[in-house]
Amino acid sequence: MNLRTALVFVVTAGLLAGCGGEQAQVSSPTTSAAPASPGPASAGTPSSAAPSQATDPCAPVISQMSQRQKLAQLLVVGVSPSDPAGAAETVREQQVGGIFIGGNPTAILTGGALDPVHAAARWGVSVAIDEEGGRVQRIDALDGSIPSARVLAATMSPEQVRGLALDRGRQMRARGVTEDYAPILDVSAQPDDGPIGDRSFSTDPHTARTYALAFATGLSEAGVTPVLKHFPGHGSAEGDSHEGAVTTPPLDSLRAKDLVPYEGIADYGRAKVMVGHLTVPGLTGQQPASLSPAAYGLLRGDYRFTGPVITDDLGAMRAITSDHPLPDAVLDALRAGADQALWSSGGKVSTVLDRLESATADGELPATRVDEALGRVLRAKHTCG
Repeated sequence: MNLRTALVFVVTAGLLAGCGGEQAQVSSPTTSAAPASPGPASAGTPSSAAPSQATDPCAPVISQMSQRQKLAQLLVVGVSPSDPAGAAETVREQQVGGIFIGGNPTAILTGGALDPVHAAARWGVSVAIDEEGGRVQRIDALDGSIPSARVLAATMSPEQVRGLALDRGRQMRARGVTEDYAPILDVSAQPDDGPIGDRSFSTDPHTARTYALAFATGLSEAGVTPVLKHFPGHGSAEGDSHEGAVTTPPLDSLRAKDLVPYEGIADYGRAKVMVGHLTVPGLTGQQPASLSPAAYGLLRGDYRFTGPVITDDLGAMRAITSDHPLPDAVLDALRAGADQALWSSGGKVSTVLDRLESATADGELPATRVDEALGRVLRAKHTCG
């Protein structure tokens, strides 16, 4: 997810979304035990193959689910930040795997308002916000502002940034947030107000990696899952995916610069990766990366990432919406290799699930792909394993 202005309509649209699970419900973040610290072995080093039925602790949980419930776990849907009760109702009814809170209102982030949302989820629910700092913040009105990534790297040491992210993560966790769509790994020399601009830590890929790693480590230590974005690199791209198609330099150029922060990805600990709507010459053809099997293959193969992968917003960014109706975009993303599909505009959950159910029934979306993604999603929420 990107700019605050692209998410404001979430508030006015009366958004709903849902989430699902059964007896393995996770505790509300406001009462959870201290999380394990991130470690090199937790994100990217094991084989990307799904565990076998005999050894997979998620198998008993998955066996309780209908096909529609499985598919719902692969969705992350925008909810209204002004309507906590509506968010809880949607989670209870639809049992989606995650919700996203955009916009500026803060009702859903105060007074334990997210507790009923977590309680409504049978298999746990991820609750995500964009909290990068600078012009992309969600809790600044509640907990104060933090600087942009560019300012952080220019004025603080990596250890200081880790400490800042740890404090910010604790603030998020206390409010019921479990995921932060940050840090940005994009390497950008754009002006501060460019599509990436000051959201990037540095024009140097190694510096960008160092500071992104520090930020991610702080979040993880606070019990908030960092979501690394925007793979395979938005910083050198031409265009803004909110406004239309975006093209990056060729893949070889990305490897030398924009993809450097993804090297040694296991170091980021228990992280997710967000794939952007980026057309990459030499990799994705005419498709955006978020819908391209080749892009997910690059992340899983060359960069050996085995954690959950989520798309950038499929419902509010013209790089997708201009050519792909939402149900088809979600299906295409899951078929390509995404584990979760995100749309911030909310609603349409039943319509999307109808499309996915039809696709699984006729083999368009293989059951093995669904179960592979589902296992990653459940393990990331500590529902099993």
